[in-house]
Amino acid sequence: MDFISTHFLSLILFFPALAAVFMLFLPGGENKLFRWFALGASLIPFLLSVSIWFQFKSSAPGFQFQEQYEWYEALGSTLHLGVDGLSLTMVLLTTLLTPLAILASFNITEKVKAYMMLFLFLETGMLGVFMSLDLLVFFVFWEVGLIPMYFLINQWGSANRNYASMKFLIYTMGGSLGLLLAIQLLGVLFGTYDLVALTQHWTSLQPDSTLLGMSVSQVKAIAFWAFAIAFAIKVPIWPFHTWLPDAHTEAPTAGSMILAGVLLKLGAYGFLRLILPLYPVEARYFAGALALLATAAIVFGALSSFAQTDFKRLVAYSSVNHMGFVVLGIAAAGLASGTPDATIALNGAILQMFNHGLSAAGMFFLVGVIYERTHTRNLEEYGGLFTLVPVYGGILIFTSMSSLGLPGLNGFISEFLVVRGSWPLLTAYTVVSMLGLFFTGAYILKALKKVLHGPLNERWAHGEHKLTEINAREILVMAPLMLLMLWIGVYPAWILDVINKAVMMLF
Repeated sequence: MDFISTHFLSLILFFPALAAVFMLFLPGGENKLFRWFALGASLIPFLLSVSIWFQFKSSAPGFQFQEQYEWYEALGSTLHLGVDGLSLTMVLLTTLLTPLAILASFNITEKVKAYMMLFLFLETGMLGVFMSLDLLVFFVFWEVGLIPMYFLINQWGSANRNYASMKFLIYTMGGSLGLLLAIQLLGVLFGTYDLVALTQHWTSLQPDSTLLGMSVSQVKAIAFWAFAIAFAIKVPIWPFHTWLPDAHTEAPTAGSMILAGVLLKLGAYGFLRLILPLYPVEARYFAGALALLATAAIVFGALSSFAQTDFKRLVAYSSVNHMGFVVLGIAAAGLASGTPDATIALNGAILQMFNHGLSAAGMFFLVGVIYERTHTRNLEEYGGLFTLVPVYGGILIFTSMSSLGLPGLNGFISEFLVVRGSWPLLTAYTVVSMLGLFFTGAYILKALKKVLHGPLNERWAHGEHKLTEINAREILVMAPLMLLMLWIGVYPAWILDVINKAVMMLF
């Protein structure tokens, strides 16, 4: 037990990858064994994360459960792990969604061993980003997470998977080039990549002093945008969002769950963990530009979603809309860091990251459930299905209401906090973003009407195409998500207390 308690984070981080390597030696062709082994392996990090959550002292300053190991001594880089309230919330989300995504993948029949191994490697990549306190290690994990997702889309995706997977890879890797150069700049300047040390050194530089033949303020502005564009592509916010609908539409169901549930949060986490602490002056100066992009994402994401006839593409564009609120909250925090309004907005942004992870993963899974039975995602080909699958219909309505932001469910709490905090600071942008909030209701209700209501499409009522009800395994995937949606909606204090204390310490 002493070993576990002193190596909590490294166990959570590397256990999925070690389990994936171990899977190589399992006998071939045993698909059932691969599924259950991967599920069991993904539950261990979840249980450890829950244990850390209860041991975490939200009022204690700094990072907790820290571990540090030599990695690249010549460059001054170490494997430095630690969590605060912000990163712990994301670790909990990641370790929760991964076993649910693996359980959702039990219907995969082709190359099951490779599929499950990729999911476990992907979990390690995502967790590494949230735990790393060394910028070089942060970047390594940032890139490692791309490879499993590329192959998951490319090998198990839909008809247009080659195009979608390559677009996903090129967009995110291309955007990360500037991030790598900016990280190297910081490491070369100060001889270390440790985030805590870098924050102290970097922010203490005098703006009018000279660096690399330019003023420090000019160098910082360039480095700021190198960081910001990489994270904006990952979120993604308009106009860097075009890879997302293609990747979501072509990815397998569980791939879409993780892509929307966790991978999009890496970009927002980068803004919170790196940009706000490292570039407070630039974040304030460019807050208007960031708020403009966030507002465009909210409005255009909602309008684009409303225009879709493909059920999965509709949900994909909704992610652009919902993540826009996260960036709006971050812009407000950058503009007036430390003020009560900025703190409220930032609380809402972080909670929105967690809430969107729950509702988006649930929505993509439910799209996958009906697609598996009907082999179509065209909303015009559904209609009146509530009479055939009332349990599925009830779960879909519940999850949709969470995504919509219905009071009493989780989405309302986070969006309300973002709007309340942003309103006094970025009033014009918040007013325009309300247009996107209006159309959020419109596209959600459109989807429910097309799928569940109206005249019954007799094609699904009889014969070989007869629609079957959601099964026990599929309900088991949705049950934890629905429970958390309701719990946060009714009693958000358990998670907001951890988030709020982390936000207060960020500034």
